[in-house]
This record gives sequence, structure tokens and C-alpha cells, in this order.
Amino acid sequence: MNKFISFEGMDGAGKSTHLNWFAEQLKARGHEVIVTREPGGTPLGEQLREILLHQKMSMDTEALLMFAARAEHIAQVIKPALQAGKWVISDRYTDASFAYQGAGRGMDWQKLQQLEQWVHADLQPDLTLFFDVPVQVARQRLSNNVMLDKFEQEQGDFFERVRSGYHRRVKEQPQRYAVIDAAQSLAQVTAQLVSLIAKI
Repeated sequence: MNKFISFEGMDGAGKSTHLNWFAEQLKARGHEVIVTREPGGTPLGEQLREILLHQKMSMDTEALLMFAARAEHIAQVIKPALQAGKWVISDRYTDASFAYQGAGRGMDWQKLQQLEQWVHADLQPDLTLFFDVPVQVARQRLSNNVMLDKFEQEQGDFFERVRSGYHRRVKEQPQRYAVIDAAQSLAQVTAQLVSLIAKI
């Protein structure tokens, strides 16, 4: 049985480090796996990603563009892959909009819920891996990056809100999440994922 899995966490949590490894583990078990990302995943989505990550805009515009990219992503990549029996792993999905535009920017939670219902009322991930890490640790990890996008350039209090937004989503839909303690060493995080894969 194929599954739709999303990887979530604030910038510097380390989710992207483990995503391809996770996909390779599933492939080794005989699954056909598509790895994609948000914003992005399609030619239009990648163009919107460049705009979203580097141009200033209003909070509402930011959220609407995120969901526009997501609608295209679902139609062109996620649903066709799932219908073909493939597993889909996405680096971020709608939880990121609630965390960043909702908790981080302060957008009304109900507006985001309305967009979620409109764009993909019928499609939630089967499993979401939330890489949870204290803000100070995440910021330290990002300090080595030379090129930071507009989200990564935000201050610590923004990321405290983002982290709280993710925790709120976990509380609202606990059955969908696996919370990964991403403050641990690479080997310890990998061990958590090995245990998780064994249960899928």
C-alpha cells in the first residue's frame, strides 16, 4: 500500500538532511518513491518558490501564493504519483503554511483552514515527520549558510512562533504525526527514523 509522507520542521531542524536517506530506505524495500518539495515540485511551483523566498509581499499574498503552488503540485505531481501506486515524500506541505504564515506571520488560523479545505480537503499525508528542535539549535545550524532566504533571515522570536505553530498542528491531528527529536546527533536522529520505518 503506497503512502503520502511529508517532512516538516523549521529552517535548521535537519529534515532535508534525512529526507533522501529515508526515501532510499523505502526504495530498498521495493517501493517506487517520488521525492518532491514545497513550495515547488512543478515548473510553475519552482518559479513561485523563487518569488516567495526572495521577494517581500503582504502576509495574505504570501499565503495565497503558497497555496497556488500547492494546488499545482497536487494536481501535477502528488495525486498522479499516488494514483500510479507510488509513494510520495514531500519536503514540506500545508503544515508549513500554518506554522510560517499562521503562527509566524500571524495570519488568521481559520483563513488557512479555509484554504486547506479548498485546495486539498481530500488529501492529507498518511504520515508527517515533524523534526522538532529548539530555536537556538536551529539558528546555530543556519549560521554557516552564506545565502539565506527571507524566511531564514527572520529573527529568533519568529521561529519561536513557527515552532509553536507546528506544535499546535500536532495537537490538532496527533494521529498523523511522528515527532522526531532533531536536537540529537545525526546518528541518534537516524536511529529514530530506522525505528519509524520498521513500523510503516
